[in-house]
Amino acid sequence: MEKMKINQIVVGICQTNCYIAYNIDTKETMIIDPGDQANEIVMRCQMLDVTPKAILLTHGHFDHMMAAQKLKEQWNIPIYASEKEVSLLADARANLSAMWARPVTIQPDILVKEKDKLEIAGFNITVIETPGHTIGGVCYYIPDEKVLLSGDTLFCGSFGRTDFPTGSMGTLARSIREKLFSLPGDTEVYPGHESSTTIGYEKRYNPLGGRF
Repeated sequence: MEKMKINQIVVGICQTNCYIAYNIDTKETMIIDPGDQANEIVMRCQMLDVTPKAILLTHGHFDHMMAAQKLKEQWNIPIYASEKEVSLLADARANLSAMWARPVTIQPDILVKEKDKLEIAGFNITVIETPGHTIGGVCYYIPDEKVLLSGDTLFCGSFGRTDFPTGSMGTLARSIREKLFSLPGDTEVYPGHESSTTIGYEKRYNPLGGRF
């Protein structure tokens, strides 16, 4: 039986999806990509009566992490991010915050890599490295819940841009085709922007689908 509930907040100037993914039984939660508006995220967690246990970053762009430090301090919880994204998170120009918002840098507490298994809020999470949008982009896959938190790697009918620092179109295409499109078709995809989708839908209709 599914025990995860996902609550979405759209935050910041880039209209980023921040997700509060919580355990229905324990009310423990993880916060994915808190891009801005920390106070609103705190209020939403209070409204839902959930207890945050971790912050998960899919990648290091400013619109996915600007509220992370404040939320970390609010609940004394760790920030997870890819070990390959550390330098981008530490560079306000590379993570685009210096140009589009206010200069922000983040030092993750826990570094993750391909195939790492995480246990947070009662969920078993697999880390999937999906470079291309950034060099250290990752997705978080929760097989028991048939959920993929895809950040800016995969969107509904689209995919992340690759013209920012450390981006690569060829690498992104391989990440999507070889890693994400191998997941079960009924996997629900929760992207960093716009609406949710499924792996099956994207294999059929995404421009990078084609032969799948």
